[in-house]
Amino acid sequence: MKNDTINTRYNDLDDSEHKSYKLYNFRRPDKFSKDNLRALRDIHREFSKAISLVLSGFLRMRVEIEIVSVDQLTYEEFVRSMPSPISVAVFEFEPLSGQGLLGISFEVLSCIVNRMLGGVGSIDAQTRELTDIEKALAKKIINIIIQSLEDAWNAIIPVSGKFISLDDNYQSIQVATAGEIVALLTFEVQIQGKHFGLFSICFPYPVLETVLGHLSTQHIFQTKGLTASNEERLKMISKIHTSNVDLRVQFGSCSITLDDFLQLTEGDIIKLDNKVHDDLIVKVNGEKKFFARPGTMKDNICVKITEVYDEMHELLRNYF
Repeated sequence: MKNDTINTRYNDLDDSEHKSYKLYNFRRPDKFSKDNLRALRDIHREFSKAISLVLSGFLRMRVEIEIVSVDQLTYEEFVRSMPSPISVAVFEFEPLSGQGLLGISFEVLSCIVNRMLGGVGSIDAQTRELTDIEKALAKKIINIIIQSLEDAWNAIIPVSGKFISLDDNYQSIQVATAGEIVALLTFEVQIQGKHFGLFSICFPYPVLETVLGHLSTQHIFQTKGLTASNEERLKMISKIHTSNVDLRVQFGSCSITLDDFLQLTEGDIIKLDNKVHDDLIVKVNGEKKFFARPGTMKDNICVKITEVYDEMHELLRNYF
């Protein structure tokens, strides 16, 4: 009876421990799979294209950014492999937990800052830490990069990028434990085809752990075909509402010889193929879109839309 009591207490303790601890397989520790790394490369390949265009327009000079590698290593190995000084931005992707790192080499950032200050985009010969004014300008560029990064990720999962802080090296930043696995994405930057540098993005494993199911090439391929949400659709419509379109009304058509065309003078009458009671065709940017009837309004010539253009309707009309 005494042994039964001990076993019961042991089982109760064992159950409570299982509830507060997570099972861990030492033979296969948690890490990024090859498919996860391929998905990260795909996401950030789109990001590199987008940020190249954004920075080229913002700086008024050619900026080309290309992803060159996607690796996984420990946080300690990552920190030791980074040069110093280097501008390091800490950012968050809400609602993901933890923080990521964006490192930009001095060559790249000094060239961009020089351009923002009115220069031609040259690189300082001597590596140094940024001044307070240069840091303020660097934060503006980093916010632009984080916004483009957010846009690239929103195609997969909804996130909101947030800039946290800017530092001069990785040694004073601790976003993960020394042995924690991180995903490191490295990009090559070419500015005006003559200045070269690197920047990198680091995601500790805990930051992406909850969304690893979305980080697969199959999931990315599927989500690219999804229709836009109502909010995205309304945002897109609001942007194109002010766009100008070319609207023309085709009153009719006919075929004449080139000689007759060259001899046309003021007052000549051209007989069209259309009949008086036929509908006119309204073209939008050169494409046939509507049928319409002619008329006048306050001494102005106008047309009234009667129905949406249908090619079969036009063929039957011409046939009969």
